Amino acid sequence: MQTAILIGALASALVLGPLLIWLNDANKYYVKVDPTVFAAEFRVTEDMLSRSNGTFTSEKAGGKYRDDEANYRVWHNTQASNGLVGMYLIDTQGRPAYYVDPTINGVIKEDEDGNKLNRYDAPKTVLMSYIIKGILSQELPWGLILIGGMIAIVLELSGVPSLAFAVGIYLPISASSPIFVGGMVRWAVDLYLRRKLASKNLTEEQVIAETDKSNGVLLASGYIAGGSVAGILIAIFAFLPMLERIQSGFGKWAKAANPFYAGEWADLLSLIPIAILALFLFFVGREVILSGRRSDPFE
Repeated sequence: MQTAILIGALASALVLGPLLIWLNDANKYYVKVDPTVFAAEFRVTEDMLSRSNGTFTSEKAGGKYRDDEANYRVWHNTQASNGLVGMYLIDTQGRPAYYVDPTINGVIKEDEDGNKLNRYDAPKTVLMSYIIKGILSQELPWGLILIGGMIAIVLELSGVPSLAFAVGIYLPISASSPIFVGGMVRWAVDLYLRRKLASKNLTEEQVIAETDKSNGVLLASGYIAGGSVAGILIAIFAFLPMLERIQSGFGKWAKAANPFYAGEWADLLSLIPIAILALFLFFVGREVILSGRRSDPFE
């Protein structure tokens, strides 16, 4: 199993890593920096510039400024006091020439003509970056962290999983609601499995181990993997012209053929596939369907 985990991790890193980098670079938006944004005497010194293998990282402007043939050096501004945090292209005078807004966690949602830009949020990545930058700059709000740590200790002493509690606070209700529904399905399936195993005289640890090996857990793991792959595929559809036309065609068809495509009932309609997935997961966990044959180690 450890070998399989290692192979899976390497495959994910080798495939998803370059793919995410490509997605982040696919829809960069370049904005010319107004000379008045930074003070007249402001200069980006060489020690502030990005380097790769000891040499300065260089990049040309893209987007509607792709005709600019000049090579610019790259500066990653991490101090809000210097201006908008992010990546800049620096000219030969040390002045920021372009601000580069990335696809992932980009802050510019529309271009200069009012057209919507494809942007994807990664809140967990942002949180981790804040923590890392806070530690390195020695500006981490330790008071809040200590308060959170003490709350976690109280929760654990009370028998409440502190990690689950923290995730529920951290995630927005739109993300935590499906997790709650999945937890209710797991609870209902565990009730059935505990009744099934009641005559086996198992310890609590053995019962938990058996419920963790149910078909429902395997299917839920597939849901997680499938959701991740689907998210990447949807992002790819937004950047490849041919796939974007296909996605746009589906959108136009749905808008013309579905009376509930927009309006007050649109969100309610989207709950139908969620309900189908939850019911399918419940029946698989209850071994009503796709039960297969599995030997009983306690017989």
